Amino acid sequence: MKSTNETVDSILGGALTLVQPRDGYRFSIDAILLGRFARVRARDRVLDLGAGCGVISVMLAALGRPREIVAIEIQPELAAIAESNAARNQINSIRVIHADLRTRRIAGLTPASFDLIVANPPYRALSTGRESPNASRRVARAESAATLAEFVGAAKRYAANGAKAAFVFDAIRSAELLRCLSTNSLEPKRIRFVHPHAGAPASTIMVEARKGGGVEVLVEPPLMLYDRPGVYSNEARELMQDGSPTRGG
Repeated sequence: MKSTNETVDSILGGALTLVQPRDGYRFSIDAILLGRFARVRARDRVLDLGAGCGVISVMLAALGRPREIVAIEIQPELAAIAESNAARNQINSIRVIHADLRTRRIAGLTPASFDLIVANPPYRALSTGRESPNASRRVARAESAATLAEFVGAAKRYAANGAKAAFVFDAIRSAELLRCLSTNSLEPKRIRFVHPHAGAPASTIMVEARKGGGVEVLVEPPLMLYDRPGVYSNEARELMQDGSPTRGG
């Protein structure tokens, strides 16, 4: 039975349902966009860094049907919710590990063994902006538990040679993300910026990098979230409401 401290929310036009804390950290549209942006194949082993309630893992499992997804989450309450969300959606390919991604050795994880890494790191650098009074939100939104560099370092550690790493991050820190990826031998190969609406600066960047890849990069057309206030663009609406499977590349 659902706790009164939790809500049940549907995504992809009702194809998936997810429990999340009512007052703690709740996933945003950026997690949905990353779940769509990441290219997953049936043969892939996927690692979800900082999985939260498991929204990206559940999406990738349902849309791409990879052979295994391992979701790492530092907060025990969220790790338990992620596990229950996999069961709620009848997904058996997700394994949740309650662990700190900064730990060099995590039981059940083998370095250089994953084909795809996905991550939605905290956007706010430590000691910048107003801190949330909610501890769970502070961990998820600010770098109080793990920094961008530590997320990228973990992606490098667990990615097999030639593996992909897909990140969604704050556009204002794009240069930092791209530099950090490249420094860790994760060469950006595909980039897409997300804008609130036409004429507005980008709010979000999505990057797919490849471990040991070359320097060529594809900058995809920008995604506009809204046509006008409160009205999603056709593409954004399709990305969020279409529950049909996608094919990995």
